[in-house]
Amino acid sequence: MLLSRSHIAALALLCIASMGASCDRARTNEPAASAATEGAPTSGGSRSANGAERVEKLDGVDISQLTDHEVETWQGLVNEQLSPCGDPMSVARCVDQKHSCRACLPAAKYLTRLVLEGYDKATIEQHYGRRFSKTGKLDLKIDAAKVLGSPMAPVTIVEFSDFQCPHCAAANPELHRIVSENEGRVKLVFKHYPLPSHTRAEPAARAAEAAARQGKFWQMVDVLFTRQRALEDADLETYAEQLGLEMDRFRADYASEEVAKAVAADRVEGEAANIEGTPTLYVNGRKLEEPFKALPAYIAEEKDF
Repeated sequence: MLLSRSHIAALALLCIASMGASCDRARTNEPAASAATEGAPTSGGSRSANGAERVEKLDGVDISQLTDHEVETWQGLVNEQLSPCGDPMSVARCVDQKHSCRACLPAAKYLTRLVLEGYDKATIEQHYGRRFSKTGKLDLKIDAAKVLGSPMAPVTIVEFSDFQCPHCAAANPELHRIVSENEGRVKLVFKHYPLPSHTRAEPAARAAEAAARQGKFWQMVDVLFTRQRALEDADLETYAEQLGLEMDRFRADYASEEVAKAVAADRVEGEAANIEGTPTLYVNGRKLEEPFKALPAYIAEEKDF
């Protein structure tokens, strides 16, 4: 029996509860990369970043849900982490003095959320550094045919995905929902990253590219994710017919070098970004390091920066 989109959405809630899970490009025993991020805005000290007395509370930042221990952790973070705008002052001092850097208040709220979610101080410092460091922001190419949402939306989610990856299938309806609920403010850009272990992912990606040339990219994406176990050539042609595509053109595009190169170009871009698995998300050029379930909150913060 074919699964409807509502069934997939229900399954998504179960799968996303465990995300960061992903389909891995390759499993290795290599240690994780160093947590330190070059250019990360941190003072590295225990006092306020400019040596002033510590700020203990901030207007506009609700810390009422934090325990006493969490409040101490939060105070240390906002007084030690530097302004995301690169100014030589702490986040706390920036907010307290109503500095011109508009990102300071959202940054303080971001630190509050991470504390509330139970991250330890070192991990929060890593997340903060990765989000606001001078390095680590990628300029990813955008294909207008593979954009969901307003092209002018200020928040851009780029997803590297694989049509045989179950975690990608689970993420798909959730990403659609996020774009729909943030109409005009968030857009989704799809990039192919077929994994070598998934032998039908690359042909499925070519089918999606061929559908895009007839204006049916996202419709084909939805079909491919809901029917992951049936991605043979005959299946792909059936889906194209069901979407009302002109079949001679679809077959020609599906087999064309141009379409194959389009899929390969996305994968090369992902390899250059050292992507390890799918789905991998970037929000305004920065890799989402938090679990998938944190994406709505992360986006809400991004709209304020």
